[in-house]
Parts: sequence; structure tokens; C-alpha cells
Amino acid sequence: MSRVVLDASAMLAVFHGEPGAAHVVAYGHDTCASAVNVAEVATRLAERGTPEPKARLAVAELLGAEIVPFDGDSAFAAAALREPTRASGLSLGDRACLALARRLGLPAVTADRAWADLDIGVDIRLIRE
Repeated sequence: MSRVVLDASAMLAVFHGEPGAAHVVAYGHDTCASAVNVAEVATRLAERGTPEPKARLAVAELLGAEIVPFDGDSAFAAAALREPTRASGLSLGDRACLALARRLGLPAVTADRAWADLDIGVDIRLIRE
């Protein structure tokens, strides 16, 4: 079972060798991510010229994150987070991650400092200060 939910920013930190990547890697393969966040990561990798099969392999092997489908319940849970996160400017992808973390009762791991002050019932772990 997963110990944390990864945001796209945390996954991209690993792929790009950014500060905080070691914090993400330390979770090993005990991670999961919303399909929405995986789509964000795959898009960024494609923009940098990574073919889809290689991006898919990178997500599976480097992160080992379980990809959790984004279904109707997920959509409404992410929408319900719009108002309490509006002032922080969170995107749909951000809210998909947080909704998944809240549903599973797991911490959300991100590089996005805007999440630090959120009070939405989710343990938020920043990968860099």
C-alpha cells in the first residue's frame, strides 16, 4: 500500500534532478499518483522530447508510483476543493492530488510552496524549503 501521494511537481523534480528529488526517491515505490498528475508529467516529458513508451517506463521504474484512475467521484472531490484552495491558486491537477490524498488518508508530497498553508485535512509534505 502507498505511503504518500505524489504531485506532478514532486515527480518532475526526480526526472529533472531538481532540489528535493532525494526526498521523493526516499519513499521508494510506496507511492501513488492521480492519473491527472501522471498526465501532467507525461506532457512535460513529451515537451522535452521523451517518447511515450520511455515516459511510461520512467514513471514505472524510476518512481514505481501506482497510477490511480481519476473517476467521477474524484472529479467531484477535486471540484469541492476549489473554494478552500482558490486563494492559493491551485490547478485542477493540484486539487486532484489533494483529493486523492484526502480520500486515501495519506500525505501529499509536492514542491509547490503554495500548499504549505492549506488547511483542508491533508498532511502536506514539501520536498524543498
